[in-house]
Amino acid sequence: RMTECENELLATCQQYEVDVFAWCILPNHYHLLIRTDRIKEFGKAIGQFHGRSSRQWNLDDNATGRRVWCNYFERPMKSEGHFWASLNYIHHNPVKHEYVERWQDWPFSSVNQFLEDVGRSRAVEIWQSYPLLDYGKDWDR
Repeated sequence: RMTECENELLATCQQYEVDVFAWCILPNHYHLLIRTDRIKEFGKAIGQFHGRSSRQWNLDDNATGRRVWCNYFERPMKSEGHFWASLNYIHHNPVKHEYVERWQDWPFSSVNQFLEDVGRSRAVEIWQSYPLLDYGKDWDR
């Protein structure tokens, strides 16, 4: 299911000409760091994906009515620091939730492409320069 989710989300990004900077798919949620001029259309497409996948997965599991997805929300990036901290947060999410010990061990994310693109030393520099600290606790407001 995570592979299916990843494939569908990335295909939707491509369909709506979305720039994807980072993503991570976990068993119970996902994160995308994107840029698009078509956020309303993209949000609608994500809602349709949620509807289709929820229905199918609930049928597969004989769990009709179960809530699969919670909320979709967008948060504009407010600074370069916010962007890089968000990217770090997304790539760190499988470690945070104790699925793996190292980012690059999680197969359902953009981390290995990121590491290939920027190199290990630049990735370490970004991690140190833009720490998570209290990320997600309104620090970016």
